[in-house]
Amino acid sequence: MSDNPAVPATGPGAGEPDPGGAAAAEPSAAAAGPAAAGSPAAGTDTGSTDAGAPGSQSRAPRLGQMMIDSIVEGNSVVVTILAIVAAIVVGGLLIAFTDPVVLHAWGSFFAAPGNAIAQAWDSAAGAYSAMFEGSVFNPHTVAAIFQQKSLGIAFSDGAVSAVFNPLSETAVNATPLILAGLSVALAFRAGLFNIGATSQFIGGALLCTWLGFAVDLPIVLHTVVCVLGAFAGGAITGWVVGFLKAKTGAHEVIVTIMLNYVMEDFLSWILGTSGMQRPGRTDLISPFIAGNAHLPLLLGSRLRVNASFLLAIACAVGVWWLLNRSTIGFEFRTVGANPSAARTAGISVERTWILVMLIAGGLAGLASTAIVQGTDFSLNFQSYGTYGIDAITVALLGRARPLGVVLAALLFGALHAGGNVMQATTTPQVPLSLVQVIQGLVVLFVAAPPLVRAIFRLHKATAGGAGPSLAKGWNG
Repeated sequence: MSDNPAVPATGPGAGEPDPGGAAAAEPSAAAAGPAAAGSPAAGTDTGSTDAGAPGSQSRAPRLGQMMIDSIVEGNSVVVTILAIVAAIVVGGLLIAFTDPVVLHAWGSFFAAPGNAIAQAWDSAAGAYSAMFEGSVFNPHTVAAIFQQKSLGIAFSDGAVSAVFNPLSETAVNATPLILAGLSVALAFRAGLFNIGATSQFIGGALLCTWLGFAVDLPIVLHTVVCVLGAFAGGAITGWVVGFLKAKTGAHEVIVTIMLNYVMEDFLSWILGTSGMQRPGRTDLISPFIAGNAHLPLLLGSRLRVNASFLLAIACAVGVWWLLNRSTIGFEFRTVGANPSAARTAGISVERTWILVMLIAGGLAGLASTAIVQGTDFSLNFQSYGTYGIDAITVALLGRARPLGVVLAALLFGALHAGGNVMQATTTPQVPLSLVQVIQGLVVLFVAAPPLVRAIFRLHKATAGGAGPSLAKGWNG
């Protein structure tokens, strides 16, 4: 080692920045050469050692340290997972302490504390078990099938379908949430609050339904035309919002909220007219669409999952590519981050607003295909449900990113599918509205990372640690 401090030490890791981060900068005699081991950068003088291959020896410890840092410091992914865990725990407490049997047991807690705790656990665990069996996997169904097999009874299509039915129902419930959530998330990334996924859903559903029963086309072409019609109907509704904002400065939140009421009333009116009302019916319901316009089933006639799920996944990939790999997506993100800077850079902010709302509206319109062409094959006044409102929650939980939206929608789809089974099988009956409470708790905890940190006693992540704990915002 040179005595002159102006002469840098040589050797692996002595004077070169380590791309692996702080974990690789720890002194290691096996990973540093003689000069590095005795240099000030190494922090100790251990004499000469043989230099090894740093990549093979330090990669595993470095990965392990990164995982530990992520958990201890709590980056955004860990905080989101812990927020879901906290929501499930709080939801379990609500399930338990709204159960009359549990309340009666806790009335004599000091006389029999073990029984009171056991009753509360059984109530919450039973509800969540029913929810899991209705949304992911039912072990009782599988056990019954193998029992039949042991008796020499061959597997039937109905038995196999029963095994996959929970996952099928989760996918069916998640599909419109994915598409509507992508609509809200895309607008968020461009700095707009699309609260009007409901109106855009209705716009797409109306055109899709009309094309489904009023037009006669070949089987594949009819399906494609209805899907394009759903996108067009939603896009037109979204375009109105973008156009009003760009030309008049009208705030998109007010316009989209008001347009929700307009489209809901329009749907009520048009379903009562002779052109859209099912013949022989007096309630607000459309005729059935033609069989040629149905979206094909993916796993046989006994399961409801259909091609709209694949369409939703394809749209998620498309939105990811649009935002991260295209010039238009760059303009969306730039306008969302700073409209004034974007305008200075030559980007037409008004044109961007119109375009992003047109695409976002089209995505919300596509969500209607999962209902009109996938499961119900007609349109009624309740078809739009709460998808427009749930889309905001899904976009928030997914941090306005396509992959996050898909995962959040699958979570909420599982809650919806499992909630129906939970309500039907639990005694006393757990109300389905409790699922909405759990959804609200998930959003509450996700939106308040400091609260999650306080609950789980996490350190605050720093720039040199596992990563930022808070989302950068809708546009980041």
